[in-house]
Amino acid sequence: MDDLRELYQETILGHNKKPRNFRVLTDANREADGHNPLCGDEFTLYARVSDDGLVEEVTFQGTGCAISKASASLMTEFVKGKKLEEVYGDFDRFHQLVTSSPSAPPETDGLGKLAVFAGVREYPMRVKCATLAWHALRAALEDDGVIAKTE
Repeated sequence: MDDLRELYQETILGHNKKPRNFRVLTDANREADGHNPLCGDEFTLYARVSDDGLVEEVTFQGTGCAISKASASLMTEFVKGKKLEEVYGDFDRFHQLVTSSPSAPPETDGLGKLAVFAGVREYPMRVKCATLAWHALRAALEDDGVIAKTE
């Protein structure tokens, strides 16, 4: 478990310092804002989805704490190139990972590098930080004009 904690800290700090896909996607055909009032995180998620439901590109821009920025950074890398149905399944698996009991073994199958967020379970107030980008992505993909909030 100590190795996972160390990896968690390294990953969070690395992706916070140099977030991947941190830019406006000028040819996005899906977009949504996400706000976490408790922490002050505010992101806009941009996605380009093909006619056959393939997530071709995902980017984000905004401000947030290290956890929210790292989560958004890793998420954009993780979902790129997947079908919408797969991304919705990833959302469910990630949400389950960060909201499950800290005393239970984390279920990380199929989450790749996102598994480091199992550490968030130990800090319930930070779960909203970790899931903000995911809620904004879901709102963008559903293209319903809703601002994703974690309150």
